[in-house]
Amino acid sequence: MATTHPTQSCSPRPLLGRLSRVVVTGAAAAALSVGVLPGVASAQTAAPAAATAAVAATPSPVAQAAAETALAEVGKGYAYGGNGPASFDCSGLTTAAFAAHGVALPRTSSAQAQVGHFVSRADLIPGDLVFYYSPVSHVGVYVGNGQIVNALNSSTGVTVSSVDMAGYTTARRVA
Repeated sequence: MATTHPTQSCSPRPLLGRLSRVVVTGAAAAALSVGVLPGVASAQTAAPAAATAAVAATPSPVAQAAAETALAEVGKGYAYGGNGPASFDCSGLTTAAFAAHGVALPRTSSAQAQVGHFVSRADLIPGDLVFYYSPVSHVGVYVGNGQIVNALNSSTGVTVSSVDMAGYTTARRVA
């Protein structure tokens, strides 16, 4: 709403001009919301994308549960090809964590990097899969606060690591 300033004229003419701009602006906003203005299709898709991003900032219950399941495995051993319960390799850990909550993932990290949808590093939430190296040969589950749970090698077993460890390639949201 327009504010009145002591130097403004109080005649009806400027007021009508301001009101007509409000009416036109309101009509344009309504038209944009239903996508009827020609050449403004990107405005229509921008609003739902922003709403989706705000909602996506909270992990789904399944993604959160998978992250917690992966965290529960910290301290267990590493074995190449390991699927648990005593030891895991990286993709065995992610496969088991999500399978425990009804999500079937491919068995290898490179195949897992092809499912779900891309997530930028800045938009990671618990349950996102984080991939390393090119070609992809390692995966971990993001658990929040810049950390992943992963089974890196026989020296570390299943451990919590920084998402910023060397070789970060991409991330995917699968649940």
